[in-house]
Amino acid sequence: MHKEIVIDTEGEETRVAVLEDGRLVEIYIERSVSQGVVGNVYKGRVDNVLPGMQAAFVDIGLDKNAFLYVDDAGALIGGRDGRRRRNVSVRDMVRVNQEIVVQVTKEAMGGKGPRVTTYCTLPGRYLVLMPTVQYIGVSRRIKGERERARLRKLAERIKPPDAGLIVRTAAEGRDERELRQDLDLLTKVWAKIQARAQSAKAPALLHRDFGLVYRIVRDLFTDDVDRLHVDSRHEYDRILELLDLISPHLKDRVHLFQSRERSIFELYGIDSAIEEALKRRVWLKSGGYIVIDETEALTVVDVNTGKYVGSTNLEDTVYKTNLEAAREIARQLRLRDIGGIVIVDFIDMDSPAHRQKVLEVFEESLRKDRTRVHIMGLTQLGMVELTRKKVREGLASIMQRPCPYCDGKGRVLSEETMARKVRREIKRILRHATSEAILVEVHPSVAALLIGAGGSNLRELERETGKAVYIRGSTDVHLERMNLRALGTRDEIETKALPVKTGEILEVKIEEPHASNPWDGIGRVEGYVLNVGGAGKKVGETVKVRVVKVHRTYAKACLLEDEEEAADKASTGH
Repeated sequence: MHKEIVIDTEGEETRVAVLEDGRLVEIYIERSVSQGVVGNVYKGRVDNVLPGMQAAFVDIGLDKNAFLYVDDAGALIGGRDGRRRRNVSVRDMVRVNQEIVVQVTKEAMGGKGPRVTTYCTLPGRYLVLMPTVQYIGVSRRIKGERERARLRKLAERIKPPDAGLIVRTAAEGRDERELRQDLDLLTKVWAKIQARAQSAKAPALLHRDFGLVYRIVRDLFTDDVDRLHVDSRHEYDRILELLDLISPHLKDRVHLFQSRERSIFELYGIDSAIEEALKRRVWLKSGGYIVIDETEALTVVDVNTGKYVGSTNLEDTVYKTNLEAAREIARQLRLRDIGGIVIVDFIDMDSPAHRQKVLEVFEESLRKDRTRVHIMGLTQLGMVELTRKKVREGLASIMQRPCPYCDGKGRVLSEETMARKVRREIKRILRHATSEAILVEVHPSVAALLIGAGGSNLRELERETGKAVYIRGSTDVHLERMNLRALGTRDEIETKALPVKTGEILEVKIEEPHASNPWDGIGRVEGYVLNVGGAGKKVGETVKVRVVKVHRTYAKACLLEDEEEAADKASTGH
């Protein structure tokens, strides 16, 4: 597998893409105005203790108090093994106004503040220092038992007396000197944190985790990465300096990208891949597709055969679609950074062997994920349940916000529903108004339904209300909105509702062909419809027209050029 890291540092945003065989599998975004806090160490003050929740809220100086769960507070009472004692309440661990040192383990999400722990961890290139826990661990991604045993012995030999160590995947094949060098740096960082904690007044930031580029080089740029591309000379030099300290042998894999014609993300097609990752539907190469729906509680993934009809039989089509979907779903979970509970609804398969094989392919694809994933297995309904650790906001939360019109539902009222709603609203307004007439503005498709064929619906509404009703369609009005433009006498409202006069010459843009007569074109003046004869082929053009006849809901007009051409023919006798 060919693996590359691409770093884009344009503007106030740093973006890092991880590509596997040319396909985008992970994206990281850091903005200067909204830097993450995971990994930061704070001196906080306990603001509230909630025995019923076995938790405490800690003021660490951010907008929202941090959440400290009882299992994460054990270091305060000497829980050196990382686990709290049984039957110990959170009230036995912390008290209101107590100052404590905590580290953020999960970003603030939605209405929740960040989650913190008293068990601090400091990651390096090859090791993770745990200064509050007596523990030695080796990354599960290191498979060889002999290598695991060697690294564990090394860790035991160099481990500080009152601390723990986790050996990271990048340490595979490294010697004691390299591990000690990494550990020395981490112990110095911890010493600085302790010194600041002694003098700082809570709430205070004691240690900020390194920026995105540094973390990527430290955590992701390992021997299995073929190339790292970066578009900034400054960052390029910094990366080389960092590699001098941690992995000099990787320096020749770093490449500086310089181009005025296009950005580095354009070159690798990453921008378009990110746009695809924000869509609900993801097409598979076979013609099938998956649908991803994210909610607050869980994410649901549905697999469909779509346009794929297979070549042998239905069972084979379903099987092949599910196999392709299993690989793509694993990629999408990484790419979108989806966390929490995930339910995958594969297409039903009759063959137990097929079901087992799809599950195996899915599990194998998920092993590439650096974030911890736990597959719960198949439910009684044949769906796959899994959990993926949620540390920060996913891609959709970073790059999108809920639609201000549909409030995140992803759906809007239909034209028919909206027309009926507007009709009821007009009747309600006119019941309490002494005015003779009303002018409302709505979306053109809603206006068409309110007016009806030949104005039939409008006449019926006027009969019911006993008032004159004027409807104006405007593409600037949202489908679910109705703007009340005016109430007044019939003459006043007609003047406002009819912005054109017979004989008037106007310049108007032809927006679309007439729905029932494509020869004619439709233009608008302040939302008022102009039916321009012979303009059906001029959609998108701005033309001069003469208003021929004015009606309540539209006006007829002719192209001025047609009139001039006819006049020329008459004058020449042709």
